[in-house]
Amino acid sequence: MLHQTAFNSLPLGAIKPAGWLKDQLEIQASGLTGHLEEHWKDVGEDNGWLGGRGESWERGPYYVDGLLPLAYLLEDDALITKANRWIEWSLASQQENGLFGPARITSVNQDIDKEQDWWHYMIMLKVMMQHEEATGDERIIPFLTKFLRYVHSVIEEQPLRGWAKARGAEMLLCIVWLYKRTQQPFLLELAGIVAGQTTDWSDIFHDFPFWRKVEAWDWTTHVVNVAMGIKTPGVLFELYGNPVERESVHRGIDSLMTYHGQAHGMFSGDEWLSGTHPSQGVELCAVVEYMFSMEQLTRIFGEGRFGDILEKVAFNALPATISPDWTSHQYDQQVNQIICNVAPRAWSNGPDANVFGLEPNFGCCTANMHQGWPKLAAHLWMKDQEEGLVAVSYAPCTVRTTVGRQGIPAEIEVTGEYPFKDRVGIRMSLERAETFPLSLRIPAWCEQGQPVITLNGLELPYQVESGYAKIVRHWQNGDRLELHLPMEVRLVSRNMYATSIERGPLVYVLPVKENWQMIRQRDMFHDWELYPESPWKYGLLGDTPFEIIEQDMVRQPFQAQDAPVRVKVWGQLIRDWRMEGNNAGNPPLHPNTDGQPVTELELVPYGSARLRIGEFPLIGERRRAARR
Repeated sequence: MLHQTAFNSLPLGAIKPAGWLKDQLEIQASGLTGHLEEHWKDVGEDNGWLGGRGESWERGPYYVDGLLPLAYLLEDDALITKANRWIEWSLASQQENGLFGPARITSVNQDIDKEQDWWHYMIMLKVMMQHEEATGDERIIPFLTKFLRYVHSVIEEQPLRGWAKARGAEMLLCIVWLYKRTQQPFLLELAGIVAGQTTDWSDIFHDFPFWRKVEAWDWTTHVVNVAMGIKTPGVLFELYGNPVERESVHRGIDSLMTYHGQAHGMFSGDEWLSGTHPSQGVELCAVVEYMFSMEQLTRIFGEGRFGDILEKVAFNALPATISPDWTSHQYDQQVNQIICNVAPRAWSNGPDANVFGLEPNFGCCTANMHQGWPKLAAHLWMKDQEEGLVAVSYAPCTVRTTVGRQGIPAEIEVTGEYPFKDRVGIRMSLERAETFPLSLRIPAWCEQGQPVITLNGLELPYQVESGYAKIVRHWQNGDRLELHLPMEVRLVSRNMYATSIERGPLVYVLPVKENWQMIRQRDMFHDWELYPESPWKYGLLGDTPFEIIEQDMVRQPFQAQDAPVRVKVWGQLIRDWRMEGNNAGNPPLHPNTDGQPVTELELVPYGSARLRIGEFPLIGERRRAARR
C-alpha cells in the first residue's frame, strides 16, 4: 500500500492560466515551443520518435513534455495536433513484449544502443500520463501497463545505469500514478526494484558531502541530476512512509543553498555544483527540473516551503534565461551577468554557454526548457485528502474541479497581478453551498508582515500550519476572498558579504542596458551576444532607503523597460570592482568609492533583466543593513 500524500495534483486541464501567466504561455507558443519542429532538426521530421532516423534519445520526449501541457492549457488546436503526432507514433510503436519507441536509440553525440538505457522512456512516460489526464484516452493505461510489465521482466538483468540510475524517480512517478489507477500488485514490486537501483539521494542529501565547487565529473554533482534527485526521497516517502525521507529533503535543500545557493533561488551548476560565486552559472534544464521537483514535493509533503522555492525559481530564474519574445535562451545564466559572449569562463561548459541562441553549448535545454511555465500553471492548485482546495501559488488562473465529499462542481477564479503586486482576489462559483477546507499558502517572506484574508469584505481569523492557512467553512456560491500579502523589501547577505534585494517572491537587480549583437542568423531563432551599454560596477549604500514604484501591467512584464514594479535605492560606482575571466569578479569586500557621487538606482525584477547585477557590495553601515 502506498503512503498517503498530503495533497493530490489536479489533472492537466483543470487549471487554466489567465492574466500575465496566460500571456507567458502564448508568447512561448509563438516562439520556440510552437515552432521548434520546423527550425531545429533534432525534433523535426527525422526524429526517431516520429519514425525517422535522426536523434532518437531524450530530445523528442523532452520537447513534448512541455509542448503537450502548453497545448492543452491554451486549448490550441494546432499545438495539440503537433503533440498528438508524437503520442500516436509512440502508441503505434509498441511491440508485443511491451517495449516501445525508436528501434535504434541514438543521441546527437553518442551511440547508446549497446545496452538497455531506460532514461528516455522515463520522459515519455510523463508525457503519456499528462496526455491521459488531459484527454481521457483509454489506450494509455493499457499501454503503460504493458510497458511496465516488460520493464518488470527484464529490469534485474538490464538494470538502471547512467542517467536512468540518477533519475530513477521519474519512472517511480509513473509506476505510482499507474498503481493508483489499476491496483496491479506487480507495480509495487517493480517500484521496489527501481527504487533499489536508483541513486541513494536520501543518503546524499541527509549528509551532504559537496561543500565547495566541484571540479570533476560525478553523476551525483551534475546540476540537473541534483535538481531531479531532490524529489527522490519524497517519492520514496510516498512508497514507504519513512519519515527520515522528509528530513533528507530539507537537509538537502539547506545544504545546497548554503554551499551552492544563489540569489534567484537556485543552486549553481555549470555543469557541476559550482559554489556561491554570483558569476557561476546555472543550467536552464536544472531550473525547470527543480520546479517540477518542488511541484511533486508540494504534493507529497504539503509544506509551504516547497511552494516558496517554486515561486522564487519560477518568477526569477526561469524568465531571466529566456529572451522576452521566446526566440532564444541561454544554457547557463549568472546572477551578476554583465556580458553574454563567446568567451572562456571558469566553467566546465563551453565558451558559448551564456549567449542567447537556439542551442548554445548543448541542445538539451533547447528541448527541455518548454515544461517550465506550463507545469507551473498545472500545479497552481491542488486538492487535499478531504476534497478541499489548496492554493500553491497565486498566479492568475481559473480552476474547475469538484469539492467536498459530495463532489460539488466548483469554479475558482484567481485574479490580480501577483507576484508583482501584493493583492490576490479569489471568487468561488459553486453549484450549491458546500462545506470543505480551503488551504491558502502563506509565504514565509510575509509571515511577519501580518497577511490579511478577507471574505466578502470581512477579515477572517486564521492560523498558519506548515505554511498554509486552512479555512474550513460552509462556502456559498459567489463567495469572494481577498488576500493581502505585504511585500517588504529585504536585504539578504550572501557570498563575500554581498547583498541581494528581495521583495515578496521577486529578487530585484540593477539592469544593465543591453546591446544585442547577432552572431548567427537563422530563419527565426538567431544567436546573440549581449554587451553592456551602461555602468554595472555599483554598490549599494548600507543605509539606503527604498521607494517602491508600481506601474500598469503589460503583456510582457519580464523586460526591464516595462517592469510593472521597481525599487529605487542609492548606490555608488566602485572603482576597484574588476572583471575576472570574462565575468564580474568577486563583489569587493571593502569597495573603493572615493570621489564617486551617491547615485539613485532603479532596480527591476531579476527576470526582467538579461544583463544585471543581482548581488551588490555593501557600502558603509554593513551591520545595520544586515539586520533589515
